[in-house]
Amino acid sequence: MESLQILDCVLVPLGLILMVSYHIWLLYQIRNNPTRTIVGINAVNRRLWVTAMMEDVSKNGVLSVQTLRNNIMASTLLASTAIMLGSLIAVLMASGGRVDRASIAFIYGDRSSFGFSIKFFSILVCFLVAFLLNVQSIRYYSHASILINVPPPHKRIIKPLLNIAATAEYVGRTVNRGSYFWSLGLRAFYFSFPLFLWLFGPIPMFSCCLVLVVLLYFLDVTFDFCAVADGGGDGGGDCMQDDVDCRRQVLDVESN
Repeated sequence: MESLQILDCVLVPLGLILMVSYHIWLLYQIRNNPTRTIVGINAVNRRLWVTAMMEDVSKNGVLSVQTLRNNIMASTLLASTAIMLGSLIAVLMASGGRVDRASIAFIYGDRSSFGFSIKFFSILVCFLVAFLLNVQSIRYYSHASILINVPPPHKRIIKPLLNIAATAEYVGRTVNRGSYFWSLGLRAFYFSFPLFLWLFGPIPMFSCCLVLVVLLYFLDVTFDFCAVADGGGDGGGDCMQDDVDCRRQVLDVESN
């Protein structure tokens, strides 16, 4: 049994370190090279969308509120799923987490009751974190749905202290914060997959971490920004220079 516990002590931390290291690298890319990540490109596009919606509130007000409502519904779905699964895990832990020895005979790893309690608790923490993050996402989206319909300065009854550009910038940051919290909540769900497979042993858990890192890399990284930046250009000689200029502009926008 000691050798099986050593296997858990080696593979499980390695898998978690692999996942955490990938997300630290992704955060560095988002902060310093946002045009190579889906998160960075989407953040810029959301700011442009908010600016376009607020240019004509009377025409685009319904469309903007409906779009934000769809985002609220997505966050609500994830929050409801997280709290439901967390409640289920809590019930299993409250019942003692009794597992038939015959049913876990094939598990090559720690089979002790204390080990299963740690596994269930880890999954519970993931779902609770996902719930809290998605609730914060709903909060920011709801706030943005009100701010995005603020009329321009020349149509306001009370003369504001800020112009429409500053308001659009603030609303864009609010929408992006809601999206960031939604993405973090989704990442908490991703972390729950290897922890769930940990119930079947450290080897499936470590294998799941490897597969997830590879899949997330292809989901998070993009190399098509040049075509997006110049409106789907033909990839001519100026494409590389346009890409460099757009990266500089994006970094300036994200730093403000």
